[in-house]
Amino acid sequence: MFGTLKKDISAVFKNDPAAKNIFEVLTYAGLHAVFWYRFAHFFYVRKARLFARLVSQSARFWTGIEIHPGATIGKGLFIDHGMGVVIGETAVIGDDCVLYHGVTLGGVSLSKTKRHPTLGNNVIVGTGAKILGNITLGDNVRVGANAVILKDVPPDTVVVGVPGRLVMQKEKDDSERLSHARNVDPEGEQLRCMVNKLEELEKRLKILESENNNSD
Repeated sequence: MFGTLKKDISAVFKNDPAAKNIFEVLTYAGLHAVFWYRFAHFFYVRKARLFARLVSQSARFWTGIEIHPGATIGKGLFIDHGMGVVIGETAVIGDDCVLYHGVTLGGVSLSKTKRHPTLGNNVIVGTGAKILGNITLGDNVRVGANAVILKDVPPDTVVVGVPGRLVMQKEKDDSERLSHARNVDPEGEQLRCMVNKLEELEKRLKILESENNNSD
């Protein structure tokens, strides 16, 4: 367990350029939430579920981050700022993932089965994104801010929008961790193409009118 906590602390330094020293990092609400989740999860899997829930609800009160003790979370999870993050009971998160504030890993079913998302390793989920249902996001996926993801997402891709759309294939050796924040605007691109075509048609019409007038 101590090895996992050490990896969680290292994740803060890895992903937050504002982190200056260990004493400052130990004040981070996201780190507190992950620590108390791991403590609660220890009891949850040993059937002490009421106590686990009391721990998780206390952590929610102090941090603003709600992680169900039944969730499965790998090493090195970093929750940046964190206020409003919700992680459901059957959610699964791989190693070295990053969640920004307002992220929801929620369910869309009332059945007592796997109903929350599965995130692979090295996944980054932008501010306010909602990932809903028993779906899978592959390794190295980047989710744009405020996206709503309702379907599986293949590895090494960037998804944005409502509902989420794949807009970029991420290079596996891409050193830019926050590639989901690039200027990706598929609707804007389509509108620009339409405007360009309209301008081209207007020019052609003017040429035809001019030719017709000269012929008269």
